[in-house]
Amino acid sequence: MKNLFEEHEWSVIEKGFDPERHMSAESIFSIGNGYMGQRANFEEKYSGETLQGNYIGGIYYPDKTRVGWWKNGYPEYFAKVLNAVNWVGLNVNVEGEELDLKHIAVSDFTRELDMRRGQLTRSFVAEFSKNRKLKVEAKRFISLVNKEVGAISYTITALNFAGNIKLTPYIDFDVRNKDANYDEVFWEEVATKIDGEYPVVACKTRKTNFHVAATMVNKFTSSKGTFHSTVNQLSRKKYVAFEHSFKIAEGEAITLEKTVAVTTSMHHDAADIITAANAILTNVKDASYIDLFEPHRLAWVEKWRNSDILIEGDIAAQQGIRFNIFQLNQTYTGEDPRLNIGPKGFTGEKYGGSTYWDTEAYCLPFYLCTSTQEVGRSLLKYRHDQLQKAIENAAKLGFTNGAALYPMVTMNGEECHNEWEITFEEIHRNGAIAYAIHKYIRFTGDDKYLADYGLDVLIGIARFWSQRITYSESRKKYVMLGVTGPNEYENNVNNNWYTNYIACWCMQYCMQAFNMVAEQDQSRYEAIIAATNFDFIKETSRWTDIIQNMHYPTLEGTNLLLQQDGFMDKEQILVADLDPKDRPLNQKWSWDRILRSVFIKQADVLQGIYFFEDEFDTATIQENFDFYEPRTVHESSLSPSVHVILAARLNDQERAYKLYLRTARLDLDDYNHEAEEGLHITSMAGTWLSVVEGFGGLRVHDGVPFFSPFLPGNWKSFSFKIVFRGRVLQLTASANDATLSLVSGDSLKVGLFDKTYMLSAEEPINVSR
Repeated sequence: MKNLFEEHEWSVIEKGFDPERHMSAESIFSIGNGYMGQRANFEEKYSGETLQGNYIGGIYYPDKTRVGWWKNGYPEYFAKVLNAVNWVGLNVNVEGEELDLKHIAVSDFTRELDMRRGQLTRSFVAEFSKNRKLKVEAKRFISLVNKEVGAISYTITALNFAGNIKLTPYIDFDVRNKDANYDEVFWEEVATKIDGEYPVVACKTRKTNFHVAATMVNKFTSSKGTFHSTVNQLSRKKYVAFEHSFKIAEGEAITLEKTVAVTTSMHHDAADIITAANAILTNVKDASYIDLFEPHRLAWVEKWRNSDILIEGDIAAQQGIRFNIFQLNQTYTGEDPRLNIGPKGFTGEKYGGSTYWDTEAYCLPFYLCTSTQEVGRSLLKYRHDQLQKAIENAAKLGFTNGAALYPMVTMNGEECHNEWEITFEEIHRNGAIAYAIHKYIRFTGDDKYLADYGLDVLIGIARFWSQRITYSESRKKYVMLGVTGPNEYENNVNNNWYTNYIACWCMQYCMQAFNMVAEQDQSRYEAIIAATNFDFIKETSRWTDIIQNMHYPTLEGTNLLLQQDGFMDKEQILVADLDPKDRPLNQKWSWDRILRSVFIKQADVLQGIYFFEDEFDTATIQENFDFYEPRTVHESSLSPSVHVILAARLNDQERAYKLYLRTARLDLDDYNHEAEEGLHITSMAGTWLSVVEGFGGLRVHDGVPFFSPFLPGNWKSFSFKIVFRGRVLQLTASANDATLSLVSGDSLKVGLFDKTYMLSAEEPINVSR
């Protein structure tokens, strides 16, 4: 599916209403502010196919696991982000007819997501019986400044009639999750009030006891001057509304401005959330929509200041990368260390809204390069704060002595994924968390993080690997049995190269971290040794023996790093040999057939080469890339970006750009025909990586940022900024040259192509190709 939306540098624009793709559009036009977010459900009633979705960061429910065969070690629940209070609702009635786009004829329909300003707008003309035509113009945003505030401006104009209108703004907490395993209702009513200054609905979650309250204030204006209506208060369980009845004159425009405050027990005492919501609304009740919107707009200006990527010569690519950046910025802000990044963000229910290894492997670099150092630190600290849970997770599987296995899927640190080949075997996720600590320190220079939070996490992870690895008497080598690598089209394999490699790297890095902390802060070092009951000689001796004697599957006479033992026993056919009718494999083939095939879901060996690029020569990288990429079906949204970066590293510009096209507009063009389930938020970070680390060639060596840019496809130029150790650098690349500028901060040493320079604000560096 292509060309769903008009190409525009700063907006996503939909012309014409198509019910068949409405749910996909609800995902695409989602908005949020890191605190809460929502799908682009219509304000007015819509009885067609829709996925109602309003979500609040950190609010989840432990939905009972649904499996056919229970296995020891399975989690009791799957944590799910909850569909929360619907605060955008607004019923429209014209002379007794309900405005419902499933049944009312619609023309001139336009929906626009203004990414520069963070605003969703929509307009259309609805035709009722007797040829009555009503024009609707709706705007809304969720404030980046007042995180608990959302606002709507909804204007109706009677184009060719005069008559009776009812506008009924409401708050509805009688909501369900579409993905509930047993069709449970997750919310219990706490209070529904309409007798105070503001109407309010408050509910709490069953089991987890999160409390949420929502209040609203409504203001009406008329293009004719004064506005009068008869108001009827409506109330039922979990629902409050004000029904405004009035007469509209032909040509008259009536505007309703609805402002809502949503508070939670994440940020207020449960007993005080109604009071807090009322206080917030009191502070903003006299402000117009424009008054509230202006500081929000300026906040987006600041967001874009350092995170924007400018592409000249390819408007589709420009729109695509900005769409990805916009969604990343409105999903996570780093202001609350209890929150993390779900694969679908605030755009849908798939994957439960939980945290995966995607955060550490793909998302961290984006936030490191576009935000303050504290934002990246918050992402790491999230895992540190859940270390004890990771130790408990490992203990449930039989590991001891403080070994830590971080969950594949989590909300609070406890594993809540229940597919055995993932929960028990896709243990490489532990390595991504250790690698993120390494990448953060290498990028920021914040060595102190190891002593403050990093070392004890690394100890738990290294202890896990030490216990998970087996010594093979027949091989006289250490082996790793029964794992699933990043390629989930292979389960329960022995000696997945990537898993073996990152396990040994984790143990090696932990030993280096011991030395670094001892040099920085001897007392802290001793405290960590004591708190973890670490037997230094015994444990590090085993780690060293494993590192020196680990088995890595390779193909004799080549530089190939085999994905796992027995990989060459498979029929070696390529993706190019597949019948297009068989794609995607996960929808067309049986799981048995997929597991026996050579086809790879996403980067596996190449994931390791991407992480540890400096440890392999170019010939090895080239041979493995040429072998594995043609066998990769890229049926994970995370896959193309790694391949783009490696192709760029190999100066394979044609393949780098071809692969980039698979990721940049994945959701906008709905390549996988699944946008209706929500957007691929974490893979959007991979798209950003494709430009910055791929086409821009960004690497950090010994505290020095290096760039090796090339111009892809038909681009005339591209430009981006990175925040690096208190400075802001800007790279601009064209067909003829590349320029590095210091936007702010002190002078520093940088690399451009093959040379190093001292960069100052006064003297940008320009190098001709």
